[in-house]
Amino acid sequence: MNDIAVTNTADVTAQKTSAVTAADSHKTTSIRVSPNGYFAGLLLSAFFSAFLIYLEIDWAGLVLFVAGWTFFPVLLWTDRIVFDGKRLTRTGFLPRIWARLNNFRYRLKLSDIEQVETQSLRALKRGGNVFYRYRTSIQGKNLKFAFASGGEHYRQMIHRIFPLLPENALDNRSIELRDYLLDPKEILMKAQFAKIPSAEVLESSLNNAKVSNKNKRAKCKDKETGSEELEKADYLHRLANELRLSGYLLQSLEAFRRALVLTPKNAWLIFDFARCLHSFAGAEHDDKLERRAFAALRIAEKHGAADGNFLARLGECYFQFGERKRARQVFQKAADAEEESFRSVRGLAEIALRDGKIAHVIHNFATAHRLAETAALRRWTQSESDYFSRLNADEDYMELEISRVNLLENLDGFKKSALRVALFGFPAISFGLITEDNLIANLGWAISAAAILVWAGLFASQNLLSTRVPMDLEEED
Repeated sequence: MNDIAVTNTADVTAQKTSAVTAADSHKTTSIRVSPNGYFAGLLLSAFFSAFLIYLEIDWAGLVLFVAGWTFFPVLLWTDRIVFDGKRLTRTGFLPRIWARLNNFRYRLKLSDIEQVETQSLRALKRGGNVFYRYRTSIQGKNLKFAFASGGEHYRQMIHRIFPLLPENALDNRSIELRDYLLDPKEILMKAQFAKIPSAEVLESSLNNAKVSNKNKRAKCKDKETGSEELEKADYLHRLANELRLSGYLLQSLEAFRRALVLTPKNAWLIFDFARCLHSFAGAEHDDKLERRAFAALRIAEKHGAADGNFLARLGECYFQFGERKRARQVFQKAADAEEESFRSVRGLAEIALRDGKIAHVIHNFATAHRLAETAALRRWTQSESDYFSRLNADEDYMELEISRVNLLENLDGFKKSALRVALFGFPAISFGLITEDNLIANLGWAISAAAILVWAGLFASQNLLSTRVPMDLEEED
């Protein structure tokens, strides 16, 4: 009865999700952009207003302070990314003015999206739970929209945009968010219904769970799995991924363990279990668990050797974990299993780029262009092929690009140094003001102000250098 109830719950959840998607298909969804730039402007205005007041230019300091703390919050509040079902639009006042002045776009059609990438950051660790913050960037036609997780608005954007995009435009983590990102409260209720213990209980019995997992899989190895067990394994597989993306790693591992007892040779299940184990190993800084995660990936590779789509996703996982050699081998296996696929060829191009093999990069992007199923992917692969062909054929252009990339990397280090110098001046300012020593206070203000101005200049320069040198740039005589 429990298995039937679990299956019925899964069906009801899927029906509700479909109904919500259909009902929201014509609604407008929006999310606030990342506030980092506005917070930086706010802090700069506060610092220089205090500096002006210290210099006894009180009226200018007060005007700057009031203006900064009035306009920056308003600009932040009104700067949003809006999706109306057909296109993404940036609504902020400053981005629109900048776009008009530079003849840039601030709208992106759904059909023009070329790449979607999502990065995860461990924001907080509490016991066996790790709370992640996701940052998603959507690119197309030299335009980039970026937004971060933090509530229901992020989930709405993911669920409205990602299902409408081709899978080859999404990276591994974006696909997982599309399929498994839910409200954490709802996921915990599902875990409670499936009788998954809490993280506190699982943390104390983690080693016993591993031994139990091995013994149960050994007992079920030769047992034929019925349809009821397959349905329960599928439900546990999905629940485990939902728990993993929400940061409930111990409960996710337990759900994976139970699913593996029922279907121990499921390549996708072992693959997702390995990713969860790798995340848990990183949070715990446990090298032994990390090695087990890679061993699980090898087992998944063995069971999914005939599935080209699975191997392409596995190759991306290896590449993400820094195993380029293994990723290259898996991508090649994927190409052999399904002749050639866009995802595997694109992966080979990215690995060749890291290895500095420009000719291989050009060849693989040209092949990916031939295999691309949408106009946006064809446009992106063609532009990449043209760019690297120009690098390979034009030594002067290559020198310009190498100089740009090297300078960009150096600027990042200079920015961090300038920020550290600015922070170094704050104690001197505080000490000078408390002791009424004008020399120390003046020295602190001078150091901090100069460092902050340098940081702001480097920040602007870094944004300008982030774009490639135009390929049609011609040298003037």
